[in-house]
Amino acid sequence: MPSLTEKDRPIVELLLGAGTCPRCILRFCRVGSQTLYRHPYKDLMKDLKQFLKGNQEKEDTACLDVADPPCKRFRLGYTEERPDDLNQNEVLSQTPLDNDDNAAVENLAVQVCSVCLGILQEFCEIDFVKKICEKVNSADYQFTSFVFSVSLPAQLSVREVSFFIISLHVLFRKLGLSLAKEDIVQLKEAYKWIIHPQLSEELGFPADGKSLFEVSVVFAHPETDEECHFLATVCPDCFKPAKNKQSVFTRMAVVKALEKIKEQDFLKHFPCPPSSPKNLCVALEIQCNNGAVFVAGRYNKYSRNLPQTPWIIDGERKLESSVEELISEHLMAEFKADSFNFSSSGREDVDVRTLGNGRPFAVELVNPHRIHFTAEEIKRLQQTINNSSDKIQVRDLQLVTRSAIGRMKEGEEEKTKTYSALIWTDKTIQKEHIAFLDNIKELKLDQKTPLRVLHRRPLALRCRIIHTMKSEYIDEHHFRLRLKTQAGTYVKEFVHGDFGRTKPNIGSLLDRTTDILELDVESVDIDWPPALEN
Repeated sequence: MPSLTEKDRPIVELLLGAGTCPRCILRFCRVGSQTLYRHPYKDLMKDLKQFLKGNQEKEDTACLDVADPPCKRFRLGYTEERPDDLNQNEVLSQTPLDNDDNAAVENLAVQVCSVCLGILQEFCEIDFVKKICEKVNSADYQFTSFVFSVSLPAQLSVREVSFFIISLHVLFRKLGLSLAKEDIVQLKEAYKWIIHPQLSEELGFPADGKSLFEVSVVFAHPETDEECHFLATVCPDCFKPAKNKQSVFTRMAVVKALEKIKEQDFLKHFPCPPSSPKNLCVALEIQCNNGAVFVAGRYNKYSRNLPQTPWIIDGERKLESSVEELISEHLMAEFKADSFNFSSSGREDVDVRTLGNGRPFAVELVNPHRIHFTAEEIKRLQQTINNSSDKIQVRDLQLVTRSAIGRMKEGEEEKTKTYSALIWTDKTIQKEHIAFLDNIKELKLDQKTPLRVLHRRPLALRCRIIHTMKSEYIDEHHFRLRLKTQAGTYVKEFVHGDFGRTKPNIGSLLDRTTDILELDVESVDIDWPPALEN
């Protein structure tokens, strides 16, 4: 069965005469054969002209006889009533509709398509495909498949509606048939049908909708940019200024307005069919982007003068480095990533060390160019990080999935941490003065947001638990206290009381003024990421 039937003749005649390219004609005729769209432009044009002459013999219209099953079901049906008001609006006056005009159609020169603005013409050719592939290859990404995306000018949607309206009215007037917008093959879909096989062949990898490597093309057509502006007058609620948007006329906003606008209002503001453009679309950008890669591990911090993240106040850097930077700068270099996001299971203050097995952390590497690493390469990368600084060390470095990182944040309130605090007292103490602390279990604290963090965290009263304590006498004014606490406990404030904002506290328990001189994190009790053999 040929892909075009006699019922399609009025639409083919209408669209071809209005300056529509063969592939857009196939879209409006609801042709779902992917192979057909891939035929050369000139062959499709020749066969459409033969089709209009009524010569549908196989040898003359080979392109139109492809019998692939359609991807979309036809939704044609007779309508009982539809007002034929297009002629009253002076529409279609420039479009040849009758067979007597076939000679004019045959003599049409190749011009920029009035619907796709050249996207299904010039930008389906092998030269443009090679241009895309040159961009991909020069970017030097590692990938095994790709997903192709395309951004179209917003005004294309307006032009499609214009041609949909005239197609709908011609079908009703000539054949008594109706047409649904859902029947028309989407431009993006048709474009990908054509471009995917060519890209796959040139790149040597398959197109896969689930691939993390994206190749995208952004099209623009400055000549017709203002064609959608009338929608802001008719549907002002669809066009609201948004942050980081250069224009309110986004594709989504235009589509939303086109769904709301009444047909008669559309016809008052936009010609049917629209005028033929003089210029092709331009490919503003050809971009590549790899999905994020995630690296996890545990870090030890041995310095009391190193923040976890960059310490910057009012634009001024206070310390030259941070845990985050000492780890991530090496990951960035090896993965050739654009940027990173660092996260961890809690954080320590700048003057607090993290000992024992370390603190779990994860780094999201954004748009990495290199993604394939062996276990041995990751091990060498870990060693490189450890050799670069005596302030930190990492262990159990490994690649993980995005979903696995969620385990690091699971049970934030339930997990425990172990600390070692060096404490000073104003009054002299003996061993017997602090021995009772060892017997206190599950001590409940009421902690108001500490004064030192109140500038960045909301005022709140939090209940926290000290599970166990173990004291170690040093001298008359000093002792060491090891604590196992609920995660999120402010240990410094538990020691000195924070002007009574933490109750009870070590000072109130000892009936002395106390302060903390040193604090170490000895363990973060979470079984993630999995421990690796050295």
